[in-house]
Amino acid sequence: MNIRAKIFGGQKDENPVVKAKKPKGAKADTLNSIAVAREEARRGDTREGDRHRLPDEQVTVTRNGESHNVQLINLSGGGAMVSGGFDPMLWDQVELHLGENGMIECAVRWIKGDRVGLEFAHETRLDCSPSERANVLRAVIAKSFPDVAIETPAVDAEPARPSGDEHRRDRRHPLIWSGLVHHDFQSTPCRLRNLSETGAMIECRVPLRVGAEPMLELGESIQLDATVAWVAGDTAGLRFSKPFDLTYLASARPEVASARWDAPSYLKPGIAASDSPWDEQWDRMSVGELRQSLEGFLKR
Repeated sequence: MNIRAKIFGGQKDENPVVKAKKPKGAKADTLNSIAVAREEARRGDTREGDRHRLPDEQVTVTRNGESHNVQLINLSGGGAMVSGGFDPMLWDQVELHLGENGMIECAVRWIKGDRVGLEFAHETRLDCSPSERANVLRAVIAKSFPDVAIETPAVDAEPARPSGDEHRRDRRHPLIWSGLVHHDFQSTPCRLRNLSETGAMIECRVPLRVGAEPMLELGESIQLDATVAWVAGDTAGLRFSKPFDLTYLASARPEVASARWDAPSYLKPGIAASDSPWDEQWDRMSVGELRQSLEGFLKR
């Protein structure tokens, strides 16, 4: 330190022994120089845009056997918004392909310009042959719903459907499987959209990353090691490390979806019953009707 310079001035000392303290508190010319603790949590979501907006995601939609490349704008637990060059009609049944093990059946709920709103089918899709699916559902009903009686329909209770109408499909089962995803030292409930021996598509609130290796638990005796193949919003595709025997689903009790779609009040005025997306081709069987279709009119 140059003492003479300190006393008489002149040379500037760059390394003073005692450094000047930084002032604390609010500055004289500003009101935002000090932090004010928040006393209450936010009551609303003020973020701009949708939580699962996916502006650059390209997916495929299949309608009447034809595939169309569309843009996936956003995705939520109950459906999706897409934009593309296909021209559907209201209540059309389409298939949305999100990735490996990621096909889900949808109904067209609204159309605005080139944007289309799709509502997902509720039940868990089992990707296997019809005979394998029948065996799985029969075992599930026998173990999870043994007291459900077969429902015999009244004569002429349901009009015959035209055999040549390509829009009519087999009635859907009403079963929805859920599970737990164990990942990053936490366990999160998830819903299965579809399931096959090679993988599954799930909905999970906790974000997963591609390449992660969670464990999917479907019951006390069903734990499946998997790898995340793709992620879109809160939906993810899992690839199992080894083939899964779908007959084990009998050990995991599913939930039962409503047998018929109940139109909300804003759709009821002036809307015929046949115009609802879950009527006719989207009609679901009750558990008793499902048992009837699998076992016939006589109990085995």
